[in-house]
Amino acid sequence: MSVRTLPLVFINLGGEMIYILDQRLRASNTSDDNSEKVMNDIVGTMFSKAFIDELLKPQQLYSHRTLKTVLTRLAHASIMRLNPASMERLYELMVMAFKYQVFLCPRPKDLLLISYNHIDTIREFVKDTPVVVNQVDETHRKIIEVYSSLSEGEFQLLRQTLLIFFQDMHVRVSLFLKNQVQRPTGRFALSTSGPVPHGIEVPGLIRTCNSKGREVRRSEFPTGGSYSSPVREGCFELHGDRVTRLGRNMYTLSHPEETRTSKAPSVKTSDAPNLLAKEELNLLARLMGSMKAENKTKVEAGFQINLFTTDQEEEEAGDPSGAEDSMSGVINIQAMQDEQAATELARIAGQFTEQEEPENPYCNKGDDLLAMMDDL
Repeated sequence: MSVRTLPLVFINLGGEMIYILDQRLRASNTSDDNSEKVMNDIVGTMFSKAFIDELLKPQQLYSHRTLKTVLTRLAHASIMRLNPASMERLYELMVMAFKYQVFLCPRPKDLLLISYNHIDTIREFVKDTPVVVNQVDETHRKIIEVYSSLSEGEFQLLRQTLLIFFQDMHVRVSLFLKNQVQRPTGRFALSTSGPVPHGIEVPGLIRTCNSKGREVRRSEFPTGGSYSSPVREGCFELHGDRVTRLGRNMYTLSHPEETRTSKAPSVKTSDAPNLLAKEELNLLARLMGSMKAENKTKVEAGFQINLFTTDQEEEEAGDPSGAEDSMSGVINIQAMQDEQAATELARIAGQFTEQEEPENPYCNKGDDLLAMMDDL
């Protein structure tokens, strides 16, 4: 397991979260002042010096539960609030987007280009606030300093750690399903066509050499795909052309695809015009709550945002009876608790808690970052 995975996971997932929140604010016609405040507060917390310094320390990758807690605290760094169901769907969408980007990453080292695309786009969101821009630039410089010295083998280990982290996540995203890059099972369908990674030749040619290393014969074989020569290498500096579009904002208004998550058993794709184009922009329209004031001071005014398509849907979402109706057809299994068995289990559990265990540096992973967020 790579001990350099956590910073890239946090920056990329945080970037995807900012993309989604920006799209939701635009779709809900939130005022520019409130939108700017939300972005500045979240980005300022995300790229604060103390927080990034703690994040860049070599450490094991957090579990999904711990990472979700950190990102939830980050999302609530401003006047915005999400209910648990909203955050669950938001986290699933962030993870699936980054997972797809990792799958399409040509080389392990190009994970940096994906991260730099996220940082570049985040910088554009806060370009009118010099203090926050400086925070983003300083973090970018530290990322370059830490990761530029890693070997190809270390990048491969980093990628392998990411794949292990993603392996149990198969949430279906409507945008991916519509573009036919994700199967109904939630697994991605990767293309066998396109440019090969930088520094790699197009497959299909076999060279046969003699004992002296000289080429004596060539033969070709079918590759099963349509490959092309690699494009130029992306820029790994603070500013420049990253070449790859992986990591860019895919929720822009000019790209109003369906972006909801789904766990239904079947999905049908169609080339017919989408009559629900407006709803396609409602990423978490049926799940996200309203934005409420944090009420830190009397001067700071909060605002609410209705993320449901209609007021009726909002009322149904908050109606407990509606939730019970939606569960019809689900088999409820109630396990009767045996008092004697429960007592015995409690006794055994007490024996475990009484035993002193050696201190584990990873047992409370994320506590330091959460404590820093409280101080910001």
